[in-house]
Amino acid sequence: MTQRSNRICILGGGFGGLYTALRLSQLPWTDAKPEIVLVDQRDRFLFLPLLYELVTGELQTWEVAPPFSELLANTGIQFRQGAVAHVDVTARQVQLQDGATLNYDRLVLALGGETPLTMAPGVAECAIPFRSIEDAYRLQERLRILEASPADRIRVAIVGAGYSGVELACKLADRLGDRGRVRLVELGDQILRNSPSFNRDAATKALEKRGVWIDLETQVTEVTADSISLDYRGKVDTLPVDIVMWTVGNKVPDFVKSLPLPQTERGQLLVSPTLQVIDYPEIFALGDLAEMKDADGQKVPATAQAAFQAADYAGWNVWASLSDRPLLPFRYQHLGEMLSLGTHRSHPHGTRAFPSMGPPRISSAASPTSIECPPSTIKSK
Repeated sequence: MTQRSNRICILGGGFGGLYTALRLSQLPWTDAKPEIVLVDQRDRFLFLPLLYELVTGELQTWEVAPPFSELLANTGIQFRQGAVAHVDVTARQVQLQDGATLNYDRLVLALGGETPLTMAPGVAECAIPFRSIEDAYRLQERLRILEASPADRIRVAIVGAGYSGVELACKLADRLGDRGRVRLVELGDQILRNSPSFNRDAATKALEKRGVWIDLETQVTEVTADSISLDYRGKVDTLPVDIVMWTVGNKVPDFVKSLPLPQTERGQLLVSPTLQVIDYPEIFALGDLAEMKDADGQKVPATAQAAFQAADYAGWNVWASLSDRPLLPFRYQHLGEMLSLGTHRSHPHGTRAFPSMGPPRISSAASPTSIECPPSTIKSK
């Protein structure tokens, strides 16, 4: 009887999941190479840092969201489009909503996070998040209708002055030009709270140059189809608005919270520096859904570059766990950050503090990493 080869199931095709799969496909396997199955509910990988360029027309869909079928061609990785219904960690099975069941020997959880839309009345019904191609298309269509209307002003409120909110504000201000009235709403007392002061200052200047209103220490109390209510130090003002973008918050998918695995109060999975879920060494987790601390004990941020680096180690450690080799603790390196403040067409000298990795382009002729080499380490210049 032929023995079944090992199967590695990777749930989630974002930065963490896709690059883990690609890493595994390039490593040398002494015994039979295991099946590598990548599962995602969408058919395309989304390079989220470039989603803004899709709205402004600087890039096309195929550049921002290439199909998995193209990215995984000639890699040996199987792609399965579908949503996860349940994971039986005892039987080591993944059940998809279409009824299919996938047995696994190693499981990688990299499903990312979601934008919470229950933080104020009307948000789920009237606001637009900005986390997917569908969100970008919805925003594009709304802008197209407004731009074709006779309205003198197009009023946009963006809630959340983190990276997404600030970049989106600059991009929309450039697209709308003199017709735009863009407002950035932030609950805290400054924009880009986790950003270095240099980038925060550059972003503030970029927003001011474009006439973007910045409302700090302001809470949204309600959103309707044509208004937003803002609470500033106990005083509530209701303002007319045409579009509300919701870029604040990050929550773990409900499916992950339902798993019988060690979690934080926020539902993030507790993992060791080797990215293995505590008490479940056959399950690896990375990205937004994991509470990650690296080998030096520093908390790993929920960013694309962190997921990209963690994927390198996750792939290596899954391989090592199946090859009877020592696992390596994740060592995170902060390489700076990228901010795209405005469109390149109208502002060719926009700030980009962290060079973009770019959507993945994998050559089938790439030579595998030698057995002795640890995960690659990118040196900051």
